[in-house]
Amino acid sequence: MLQSLGEKYKHTPNYEALNYALEGWEKLGKELKKPLLTVIDFTLPSTEKRLWVIDVEKREILLNSVVAHGRNTGELMAKSFSNTPESFQSSLGFFKTAETYQGKHGYSLRLDGLEKGFNDQARARAIVIHGADYASEEFAKSTGRLGRSLGCPALPPDLSSKVIDLIKDGSLLFIYGNDENYLKQSALVQP
Repeated sequence: MLQSLGEKYKHTPNYEALNYALEGWEKLGKELKKPLLTVIDFTLPSTEKRLWVIDVEKREILLNSVVAHGRNTGELMAKSFSNTPESFQSSLGFFKTAETYQGKHGYSLRLDGLEKGFNDQARARAIVIHGADYASEEFAKSTGRLGRSLGCPALPPDLSSKVIDLIKDGSLLFIYGNDENYLKQSALVQP
C-alpha cells in the first residue's frame, strides 16, 4: 500500500509506521464500521504534518495534518509514552474511535484503547481527539513547536471537526512512536 500511496501523494506515512498500522488493520479490520485508518507518527517533530486519515479500500489519503502530543511526552519530539492517569503523556498503539461529545475543548471524539497496558486507560484518562489553538501551524511557527496537550492527540481548530466527523464511530487509529517496549510487546504490530 505504501508504494501506491507514494505514487499518488507527496507526503505519506513512513514505511515502518504504515506497515505496523496495516498489521493491526489486518487483525482488527473486521471489527470496524468504517474502512478508515488514521495513522499518527510521533517519530516526526510536532511541526510536521504527522497525522494521516487513509481510506484503506480506496488507497487514498483523505487528510494530512499536524497533531499535538502530551506535555510530558516531549517538547518538539515525542519521546516518552504512558498509559497512566495524570501522566500527561501520549499513549501508543491502536484505538477504536467512539462517540462525539461537546466538552471543555468543544466538539471532541472519545477513543477506546485496544491494547492492554499501553492504551487501555484512554477512556478513563479522557484521551480524546479535540481542537486546540496550540495545535496549529501558526503556533508552531511562532514557538518552534506545537503546544502540548494533557495526552490527547489535539488538532488545529479549523480542521478538528472535519477529522472527527470523518473518523468517528468505529474507525481505527494507530499512534506510532519510537518505543522499543511497545514494538516488542504489542501483539497487533507483529506479522
